[in-house]
Amino acid sequence: MDRVLAVITGLPPVVVLALVFLLPALESSTLLGLVVPGETAVLVGGVVAHGSGLPLWAVIAAAAAGACIGDQIGYLLGRRYGPSVLARAPAVARRHMDLDRAQRLVSSRGAAAVVVGRWVAVLRTVVPIIAGASGLRRAAFGWANVAGGLVWATAVSLLGYFGAASIHYVERELGIGTHALLAVVLLAAVLALWRRHRARRARQDH
Repeated sequence: MDRVLAVITGLPPVVVLALVFLLPALESSTLLGLVVPGETAVLVGGVVAHGSGLPLWAVIAAAAAGACIGDQIGYLLGRRYGPSVLARAPAVARRHMDLDRAQRLVSSRGAAAVVVGRWVAVLRTVVPIIAGASGLRRAAFGWANVAGGLVWATAVSLLGYFGAASIHYVERELGIGTHALLAVVLLAAVLALWRRHRARRARQDH
């Protein structure tokens, strides 16, 4: 595990900050979030901030800026082109869309859907576009976008930052080796994918 963290923290800070900004920015504006969730780069940014001279506030600022700008572009695309912009996504991406859920969320919550949807990868990608297509006011979307982006960027960055510290603590104090830690992480990932698959199957059956 130390070796993995050493590789991550050895990345040039400018490269890390570029990724922390770009992945969230491309989530909704290009629908990249349907394939690569933006929090991946933000988590890495938090880890790097813990193990190097990269300031944590810079990671949070880059993540928040990328998230807010990307979602604003997604909103404007939805406002101009409507839901048809989602139909132009690659087939592999369209299979992951949950448009019915996103539309229900926007219809029932309005601007609050932008804040709530930010915590679910698929919704984070399509909700800004749906919000724009639904005619949600720019001012309402704007404040919700900034508020949700700031809270999300801060929380995910801190998760990566303190997660790196926790890995070192567990290895040092509890004596759990690298392979055991990787096995736990892998098991958690498999369980999360299995639960997501079951939920998707249940929605299709209904």
